[in-house]
Amino acid sequence: MHGFPSGVCPTVGIGGHFSGGGYGNLMRKYGLSVDNILDIIAVDALGNVHDRASMGEDLFWAIRGGGAASFAVVVSYKIKLVRVPNKVTVFRKGFTLEQGATDLVHKWQQVAPNINEEFFIKVKLEPSFINGNQTVTATFIGFFLGRREKLLPIISKTFPELNLTQQDCHEMRWVETTLFWAGFPIGTPIETLLNRTIWTPLFFKNKSDYVKNVIPKESLNKIWKMTMAMMNRNDINKTRFDLECSPYGGKMNVIPESNTPFPHRKGNLFLIQYAFSWIDEGNNVSFNNIKKLRKLYDGMAPYVSKDPRECFLNYRDLDIGSSRSNETSFDDAKIYGRKYFKDNYTRLTKVKASVDPNNFFKYEQSIPPIK
Repeated sequence: MHGFPSGVCPTVGIGGHFSGGGYGNLMRKYGLSVDNILDIIAVDALGNVHDRASMGEDLFWAIRGGGAASFAVVVSYKIKLVRVPNKVTVFRKGFTLEQGATDLVHKWQQVAPNINEEFFIKVKLEPSFINGNQTVTATFIGFFLGRREKLLPIISKTFPELNLTQQDCHEMRWVETTLFWAGFPIGTPIETLLNRTIWTPLFFKNKSDYVKNVIPKESLNKIWKMTMAMMNRNDINKTRFDLECSPYGGKMNVIPESNTPFPHRKGNLFLIQYAFSWIDEGNNVSFNNIKKLRKLYDGMAPYVSKDPRECFLNYRDLDIGSSRSNETSFDDAKIYGRKYFKDNYTRLTKVKASVDPNNFFKYEQSIPPIK
């Protein structure tokens, strides 16, 4: 049986995932989506159609994680499928602060990036109200390439504090985990994937960070206070906010930073996605919500990567920098380019100069041609 290391956002197509990297529950075993692309058909700025052989390895490198929209129009991808077992196991288990979430999240930081690469255990942190009292709920969402009888002894040894039981674990085919990760109840028919009706319309803003060192418990307590400040009782039915933390390690520690434009490899414990959504319309509502998210992001600075403060390209964030005009300059783009691509930014600008010297493909955070 085969699967593919695809992304985590259920309504994003392959063009979105592949353009910026594409990380998901198989990345600790097989790397990113872009690490498993064999060929690409793309149209360049002059209207010429290329495959990998005719475009050359530099352009093929650039559009696998460097933001394809800066370089060409991608028509199709040829991908390499990976082997997965007939049955995999998933689990979801939540804890409030009062139930020991702080200790569990602290331990998770040490376990999730270092456990067997067959595992992917993320944690979702969100403000919540229990019996009228505000708290933070940490939900541990796990995936294992194997049956539950093999999973449980490993978790009992490496992360016994989770108190994971057979009843917590559900076996299913790999393709069915797509529904699980999208939040559908266990047992939802696989045909649901064919439903192209959009979810409830909403407004959305997100940011991202990379964590390289274990965040101490005292600092986690500070983060909980900032997290709870994102919502009040009146917001419960109108907004949603969470910090989604996805572990690295495994294959991600092996693939070199320069292998693709996506540089966030060895040395990262986990990625944080700050996801904030709301349903009320109006500029004032959006302004206030984005202001709250920016404040939290600023408060997280001591605990995340520095020089540069790294970000994930597919969580586009104009707050970290953008072009001042229609003509992107190297220096302007370097501000956001190094956060997204680190040292790969310079090579991307050289590829751009080679394939699109007149900067036909451009937008607020595109790659400029180096002069």
